[in-house]
Amino acid sequence: MDMTTCLKSLLLAVHQYRDGRTAQNAAQLQRLVEEVSGLKCDQLLSSGQVMPRECVRGLVELCGNPNTSPTLTSSIISLLSQLACDEDSLEILNSRYNLTSTLASVVHCHSATPGEPLVLQCLQLLQKLTYNTRVFQSTNYIHELVAFLITNIQSDNDDIIMPCLGLMVNLCRDNRSVQRHIKSLDHVKPFYRTLINFLAHNSLTVVVFTLSILASLTLNEKVGEKLFDATNIHQTFQLVFNIIVNGDGTLTRKYSVDLLIDLLKNPKIAEYLTRYQHFSACVSKVLGLLQSKDPDSAAKVLELLLAMCSVSGLRPLLCEVVFRPVAGHKLGGAGRSRRGAGADDGRKAESGLSLVQWLSSPVEGAESCSLQTLQLLNELLEEALGSDSVSDCVLGFVEMLLPVLLGLLRGLDPPQGDAHLRKHCHRVTHVTSLLLDILHRPDSARSLVSRQVSAQLGLSQVESLLSLACNPSGSDSDLSQVCADALLKTLELMSKLRQQVKDMETSFYRMLQDQRIVTPLSLALTSHHRERVETGLSLVFEASSLPDFPSLVLGESMAANNAYRQREAELSVKRVAVQEVPPSSILDCSSGSSRSIHSLMDKIQNGLELQGHQKDSHVSQIIDVYEQKLSAFASKETRLQDLLEAKALALSQADRLIAQYLFERAQAEAEACKLGGLLKEAERRREDLQGELSNQVREVELAKADIEELLHHNARLQQDSDTHQDLKAVYNALLNRFNESERLLKELQTAHNSLSKHSDALRKNHDALQLQHQKTAAGLEEREEEIRSLRSDLQQKNSDIAGLRGELRAEEEKLQEKDRERRALEETVDVLKKELNKTEQARKEASIKASSLEMQKSTLEMKLKQKEDELSKHSSMIAMIHSLSSGKMKSDVNLSL
Repeated sequence: MDMTTCLKSLLLAVHQYRDGRTAQNAAQLQRLVEEVSGLKCDQLLSSGQVMPRECVRGLVELCGNPNTSPTLTSSIISLLSQLACDEDSLEILNSRYNLTSTLASVVHCHSATPGEPLVLQCLQLLQKLTYNTRVFQSTNYIHELVAFLITNIQSDNDDIIMPCLGLMVNLCRDNRSVQRHIKSLDHVKPFYRTLINFLAHNSLTVVVFTLSILASLTLNEKVGEKLFDATNIHQTFQLVFNIIVNGDGTLTRKYSVDLLIDLLKNPKIAEYLTRYQHFSACVSKVLGLLQSKDPDSAAKVLELLLAMCSVSGLRPLLCEVVFRPVAGHKLGGAGRSRRGAGADDGRKAESGLSLVQWLSSPVEGAESCSLQTLQLLNELLEEALGSDSVSDCVLGFVEMLLPVLLGLLRGLDPPQGDAHLRKHCHRVTHVTSLLLDILHRPDSARSLVSRQVSAQLGLSQVESLLSLACNPSGSDSDLSQVCADALLKTLELMSKLRQQVKDMETSFYRMLQDQRIVTPLSLALTSHHRERVETGLSLVFEASSLPDFPSLVLGESMAANNAYRQREAELSVKRVAVQEVPPSSILDCSSGSSRSIHSLMDKIQNGLELQGHQKDSHVSQIIDVYEQKLSAFASKETRLQDLLEAKALALSQADRLIAQYLFERAQAEAEACKLGGLLKEAERRREDLQGELSNQVREVELAKADIEELLHHNARLQQDSDTHQDLKAVYNALLNRFNESERLLKELQTAHNSLSKHSDALRKNHDALQLQHQKTAAGLEEREEEIRSLRSDLQQKNSDIAGLRGELRAEEEKLQEKDRERRALEETVDVLKKELNKTEQARKEASIKASSLEMQKSTLEMKLKQKEDELSKHSSMIAMIHSLSSGKMKSDVNLSL
């Protein structure tokens, strides 16, 4: 059975049970309620459909009726808990159905049995309904609910204490009327003592609830001054930060953040936090929570950081935590020698990077987180860039942030539907506002923006926004204003950069002369917002000198906007005047006139009877007078009846328009949810791929470092090869000299032969020639010795060359082996990621077990110390007894234990 059929059957069963409270009707209604509870009820109330709201109205009435059976009431409350799944549904349940009073009445009816499941269900749903919602003291059964909570908080039933504390936190927070009512009670001091005893409770959730209640009730009183004084506040800070980081879940973390935000509203406690020595470390751990993909936790963390930015003394400390570690990570991430720098630096770097990653988060429901991140970065950059000297760390962070911001502008898909268009324009407005804030800062930051922003980017954004602003999907004036704000912010950014960016001035003036610019400019100039008017005037001042600027069209559009605003004001005045005379008063008037007419007729009849007895002659004249009065009253009644019919027709038309608006809004929200799901899936895939890419980049950087070392070694080998070439050239020179000497030797041998033939003729010169021959032989021996030494050197050089070639081949083989190892490491990255996730989960479980073991250890150490004290006392008593009885006992008695 589909949801529509179930809701129709449920509405029919509600009417049947209301008409006849039989067991059969009750059983049928409970069965249908349970059947609807089994279906998917997400955003059923916020969809704008009429059928679900009528069913909820009937169920709330039955729930508040004390004659309804507890079993049926429990089923109804279970269904309402499923319907209260988002903020819009909670707002509808609070405003249209007054569910808080209904549940408070149910709790009051069953206050005698607080431990039964129905009461716990009511308390849990009340805690969900009243979170961040002010409950007025005049609400029905609110005093009885407060008395019930105080009574059961002081009871011994642990099952009901926690929901009572959570609901009491919601009722007391930022609610002066409820706070005054609780303080005026006679038994408030025992209640304070019970809360102070809860501070030593084992559950962190109970401790947070207790601190929140005490902060709301006693922060500006003597009890609060003792609890949150200078000696205790640092322990409170450490406790709250530990609960935020290592809390029992999202609920505990949410209330811990709210507690710290409430404490920061007190100037004295805010001053204490600025002097807290572990503030930077605690904020780093809190920023580490942004690495998770839970949008609820991330939203609360960003809310806390924005609250800290409101304290002037904390803004510089936040800047140090967010900017400096991330910049250090960027500068030191390329060298292989820094791989072992420690886990703390990595966590600090990741804390700042995770803050930037939420700008384009793929998680569903994270749109508010993205806008909160932009606001936070705007606050922090305003502080960091507004100082006299801007550090390189901040400029490095801005340099890293700018591609992300520009990627947001480039990566926005064409919006489909009013809801998606609104988100699109809000994001463009926030991003351009952050870029403009950076441009208003020092020249170094301004140059970073001008280097990365292109004229094509601004032109494409303005074209896209102009097409959206001139062709809206609906007639929502607020949506048109949002589109106009985004467009004007983009034009203002182009105006600031037109002198620094190439072709930006041409694109800027081209857009100012576009006919479509008239609509957003007229909306800005006729706005009640000062900043919009100033932006519009500055753009008009720039465009007034352009030849094709449509000034006449702009004037007509402004006049039309003013006329439309005046007509709306007149219609609103008429609506207020009509609302001041409700239809019930018209009905009262018509019924009163009919009653007066009937009374006049009775009087006439009575008068005629009397006149019949008295025989008065002026009866006809009296009848004429009364007939005139009757005709006047009849005409007045006719006019009132016409007015009533006109008002009924107007009400029916208004109901039809409301139903049509709700139907169109439901269609738009359904389409926006579908597009949000697709966007979430795409962004999740992009996030996963980006994480894998970052890991691959780190591995590639390490491999590049190894390759650089191999290249250095190869350069040394090249130097050795150059030396070898030089030696080879020397060897060639010596070889040429050897050849020359050998040639000379051959010539000398030839001369020797000729001289031998002429020996007979030269006998007289034999002695001289013999001496010359001996000298020549000695020279030849020296030459031969040199040749042998050169040959040995040549052989040694050849062996050295062969060795160097072997080493070169070995190094090439090692390089190939490194490449194979790198490929193997890349193949095992996926496996290591899975093991890393399992190890991270095990580490979290081990940390939780370690914290519990540390608590047990401290308890055992205290017990051991007590035992040692008792042991020392016993030893001293034994020694005293020994000294007293030393004359009667032997000297070798052993008193050791």
